[in-house]
Amino acid sequence: MTTIGDTISRVRNTIKGVKEDAFITDRYIYSLVLKYAKLYIQRQDTANQILKYQNLFEVIPCVELTEVDKIEACCAGIKSKCTVMRTKEKLPIVLQGSYGPLFRTVSSLDYSVLAYPTSPAIYTAMANSTTFKYNKNAYYWYLDGYMYFPNVLWEAARIEGIWADSISYLKCNSDTACKIRQDDNTNIPEYMFAEIEKQVLSDIMLLAQVPQEPAENGQNVLRS
Repeated sequence: MTTIGDTISRVRNTIKGVKEDAFITDRYIYSLVLKYAKLYIQRQDTANQILKYQNLFEVIPCVELTEVDKIEACCAGIKSKCTVMRTKEKLPIVLQGSYGPLFRTVSSLDYSVLAYPTSPAIYTAMANSTTFKYNKNAYYWYLDGYMYFPNVLWEAARIEGIWADSISYLKCNSDTACKIRQDDNTNIPEYMFAEIEKQVLSDIMLLAQVPQEPAENGQNVLRS
């Protein structure tokens, strides 16, 4: 799998081959890579192809949950007793596909019980139906950066998604040092990268042709 550092170096080498005096910050290069990666990943999602690319998805193996009330979970209309668990902290930013956030699997920690995606309105309608007592499935919905689990008494969950942010800090512990950002995987399939690289190079070459205003932090993305 290609790392972020490798990806930036690859783009930077291409830039030097076209315009020797174009010096762009690593942060700006990677922001462009992510911009076009999101676009092409969304196109694959529209074609219902994205789930087959397992290497795009990363697992957060243990996300702590806490109990919240039905009002916060936007399912106050449920007439029967309903316990709702929510991720204790907001999840890292997840990429959005054509049909919503790109989660591949959500499950119990041991992967023995899968949770199925739904919405507060749909779950409320199901919960108020006369046949719902026979429904033994676990469900979740994603709202404002949190994930909610109705009638699930898990202390934590396993969540697999395509993340826009690094999740290495959620995988490391006292026995394993956290990786630096450049060593994280890009999670971009190789077959997409040629087109992404072409778009990134086009943006950078356009940027190199116009005068640059000082950035807010006092450092231009284009340094001459």
